[in-house]
Amino acid sequence: MTRYVGILDGADDVWGVRVPDLPGCHGGGASPEEAIADATSAVREWAEARRAKHLPLPDARTVADLLRLGEIDSAAGESAVMIPVLIDSGRPVRANLSLDAGLLAAIDAEASRPGLTRSAFIASAAREKIEGHR
Repeated sequence: MTRYVGILDGADDVWGVRVPDLPGCHGGGASPEEAIADATSAVREWAEARRAKHLPLPDARTVADLLRLGEIDSAAGESAVMIPVLIDSGRPVRANLSLDAGLLAAIDAEASRPGLTRSAFIASAAREKIEGHR
């Protein structure tokens, strides 16, 4: 899975994340966590739009590369955050999983609350875990 470096900056209740390797891709929020989550969604949308046009994703530079090039101004309070790119292929695949019976019952109970299938719930939970949402 590809991860791009996002540059986080802000204060109080205004935070932003820009992704220098993906022109025009950024996120924002009232907290660093909200800004990172928004940037993660923006990166996925940016990548999906690019794939829809049959264009490759840009190579992801490292934090060291961006520091060396002066793209992260740590003296001004900017910091690097890693943003994963998780793109759905649009093709479901059957998977055989072994789970504890108690955990499976809890999954089914939680999935039924918003009207999700077990598979949709597990996929959503996995996406949230991979993308770092809490």
